Amino acid sequence: MEHDILNELGINTGHNELLLWGLIIVGAFLLFYFFELIGKRIIIPIVRRFTKRTVNKWDDILLNNNTIRNLCRLVPGIIASAVLPIVLKENSSILVFCLKLCKVYVAIIGVGLLCSIFTSLYKLSHESEKTKDHTLQGVFQMLKIIVICIGAIVVVSIFFDKDPSKLLAGLGASAAVLMLVFKDSILGLVAGIQLSANDMLRPGDWITMPKYDADGFVIDVTLTTVKVQNWDKTITTIPPYALVSDSFQNWRGMFCSGGRRVKRSIYIDSNSVTFCDGKLKENLIKKGLIKSDDEKPKVNLTLFREWLEEWLRNHPAINKDMILLVRQLQPTAHGIPLELYFFSSDTGWIAYEHLQAEIFEYLFAILPEYGLKAFQSPAGTDFHADKQK
Repeated sequence: MEHDILNELGINTGHNELLLWGLIIVGAFLLFYFFELIGKRIIIPIVRRFTKRTVNKWDDILLNNNTIRNLCRLVPGIIASAVLPIVLKENSSILVFCLKLCKVYVAIIGVGLLCSIFTSLYKLSHESEKTKDHTLQGVFQMLKIIVICIGAIVVVSIFFDKDPSKLLAGLGASAAVLMLVFKDSILGLVAGIQLSANDMLRPGDWITMPKYDADGFVIDVTLTTVKVQNWDKTITTIPPYALVSDSFQNWRGMFCSGGRRVKRSIYIDSNSVTFCDGKLKENLIKKGLIKSDDEKPKVNLTLFREWLEEWLRNHPAINKDMILLVRQLQPTAHGIPLELYFFSSDTGWIAYEHLQAEIFEYLFAILPEYGLKAFQSPAGTDFHADKQK
């Protein structure tokens, strides 16, 4: 039985296939344009107005313009698939070809719709307090690649009238080639899952990885690369699987702890270490550098170390809840190392460096009050001065 509405309308398509093709193309164009216009001018504004009234943010992200537009674009393909068998002759080559085009169109738009949904889900995960610090971008990118590959297989199966499952089985024979082509993507996906599951890396973390000359903040984590902006503003790209297989240092723990460690030594000239005499002790008591009730004879280095530790404990920029220690290390040819070990309360780089400079500048200035000298290797001018004497 033939359903040829065009002939009933007085159009003899049997003598002019070009006219038929022209009518089909014009009709398809008008149909697609009509639904594109409806989606753009009517549906999207209505949905936008509805989502803005709600308190939740998920509907604003999920029902975005791309998702709604792709939904509207699906409708013409579905309508055309239903109308074409009525308009054209059954089993005609034109009908078969047009139905294939409609199915391909629906498959391509469906892939675009799923990809836009995955993009929206990633944005939702980025907005969520529970998942915003996890590296999920690579996972969603891999899902998009899988959807695109499945869509490509479906399109090929439609054109060649093959079962998609048979095409997938045939691809199993070339799995080794696919593994080679998508090696970085597969390794990146696995690494991304490990990085996210173990909370090893987040965007915004400061990491150092000398092997790749990376020292800065993570600005992006994708399926195939991790971008690190170094302190000199250059960008270093690292494969995600390298962060799992190799070692790197993440400074996030330092920022979260509320203290940044200072571990630095001042070298004391051993020749200046001696017992405190009455004059030195009286001068230190007068300036408030030791307590007046301390009657035991002590070494000037001991008094300096005790005062220094107490002074650090009272410093407003030092974290009092973390380790604070002034200790003497093994003497070397460069003098006696007196190490300061404490944590600054401000983890910012500039404040941290200013604090170190302020403390050690003050220490170098106050050393002579205790009769101590900082060790310094002699320069050529020192020998020249000795000869002149």
